[in-house]
Amino acid sequence: MVTICDRRYISDCSKRSQGGTFLKPDHFEVTPACAAVHHLLARVGDKWTVMVVKYLGNGSMRFNELKRTINGISQKMLTSTLRGLERDGFVTRTVYPTIPPRVDYELTDLGRDLLVPVKALGDWAIKNEQRVSEARARFDAANGGKEPQTPFAQAAE
Repeated sequence: MVTICDRRYISDCSKRSQGGTFLKPDHFEVTPACAAVHHLLARVGDKWTVMVVKYLGNGSMRFNELKRTINGISQKMLTSTLRGLERDGFVTRTVYPTIPPRVDYELTDLGRDLLVPVKALGDWAIKNEQRVSEARARFDAANGGKEPQTPFAQAAE
């Protein structure tokens, strides 16, 4: 799928002669559509979001049930993730007036739509795990066993 950003980028770049490198145009403009896609992908691409959506794909769950199921997630992070998913319309939160109050989380229609690419990405990861592992081993062997520095790691130094 080609987005508005892609069309503008391709159009601008195709007007220039290429010297062997495909460069980003100097006047590249981030449109509101690009920003919206960026923010949405940041939400749905988050590690915990993917896991919460995956587990809620099996049906509604209570908070502590989710927390026990998702290995390594803190209470604060689960709360934050669920609130974000609720805010964006992927999850509904139902409070039952019992003592103590019972709260269930469930995917909305939009959340179930999101489940389709999440499952596909999970299937792809399982299918290609060995290939990625082999590529990492080749890279590490060629680079003295050092992992590449990410911008975040460089900033921390």
